[in-house]
Amino acid sequence: MDDPIHIDLSAVGGAANGEDARWPIEAARAADAKSATEVVVLEVGALLALTGHFVIATGANARLVRSVADEVERRVHDAGGPKPVRVEGRDEATWVLMDYGDFVVHIFSTEARDYYDLERLWGDVPVIAWRSAAVR
Repeated sequence: MDDPIHIDLSAVGGAANGEDARWPIEAARAADAKSATEVVVLEVGALLALTGHFVIATGANARLVRSVADEVERRVHDAGGPKPVRVEGRDEATWVLMDYGDFVVHIFSTEARDYYDLERLWGDVPVIAWRSAAVR
């Protein structure tokens, strides 16, 4: 597999240059702040008409998976962003899917992330450098 394309949004702002990544980046930062691991933001919009970005994160156990989902929802909303249209898997907490329409957050248990391996499935899409992105 080729190395993923990394997009650095630190020098951009506005709708045409990264603004659409604001909420996925906020979600990634919220997951990271709540001790999720392997947090990535994939730009899937060019290949998937349904949504623009995937945020993928891992929680070490069911309790952490739920806690990360709660933190993502709270932080995105508190920052002025949308509430999810639908949340699935919260009870089982092996794969919580938070559908925001323009982006989707996937919070996996370690085992589920290894099994579904979304990064491999979407290996040709750009990876957003969310840690360094300066978004408004």
